[in-house]
Amino acid sequence: MQTIEDIIRLFEPIGLSQMESVKLMNRIDTKYVVSLSSLPLILQAAQADYYAQEIDGKRIATYDTMYYDTDSLDMYIRHHDRQLARQKIRVRQYVDSNLTFLEIKRKNNKGRTNKKRIVVPGFDLTAETPSVLKHKKKEDEAVTVESFIDLKSRYHWSDITPHLWTKFHRITLVNKAKTERLTIDLDLLWENVVSKESKIYPDLVIIELKRDGNVPSRMTDIMLSYRIKPLKISKYCIGTALTTPGLKRNRFKKKIRSIEKLLNH
Repeated sequence: MQTIEDIIRLFEPIGLSQMESVKLMNRIDTKYVVSLSSLPLILQAAQADYYAQEIDGKRIATYDTMYYDTDSLDMYIRHHDRQLARQKIRVRQYVDSNLTFLEIKRKNNKGRTNKKRIVVPGFDLTAETPSVLKHKKKEDEAVTVESFIDLKSRYHWSDITPHLWTKFHRITLVNKAKTERLTIDLDLLWENVVSKESKIYPDLVIIELKRDGNVPSRMTDIMLSYRIKPLKISKYCIGTALTTPGLKRNRFKKKIRSIEKLLNH
């Protein structure tokens, strides 16, 4: 029986340098949730139309992410309360490529996601007050973590603290026309910095299609053929809801039940 790794090896590879044109920092996202047992069929159907990202011979990458929030969890609450304009702030470590980025994700009221980020080498994901510089194109120009947050987000660095670890493995596919990216997240683990609670979903797969608008996509056809419908889901919000006792989560209860029903089925 073919493993996920075996199937991914059958895809044509694409390197990081070849993916410069498909960063899609301003985009529309479509997300799907499937069980791990369904993934081989989806990958096999996509093989002819997509490249698989490869870094140092690896096609399944390791990601560590620390999400930040205010003490009152304002970013979580805004999402829970259906505020269309909202932000997420995180530090993400791309373990295999040894890169760490501070990222601000902004969702506007049109449903588009815009991401701004800076490289933060040597960043301690658990530190509350790190002082890290990222040098821009000019050698004499640099920006601190604090000033980047203050300039690019609605929050001040002094108002936010580490809140939630999210760890997973990721497969990244790029369509042959290089107009879309597809991320496939496996082995999801959440650890709450405050409550110390954790949650693991080893059989859950979150697939995210990233496009510049609702242009035709082979993946949407594949999902339709398997009767898999899009599901709006935030890894940060689901992880926070699962690991924060007493937190309001009415909006996310149905999604959590859907996930657990899918995995149990």
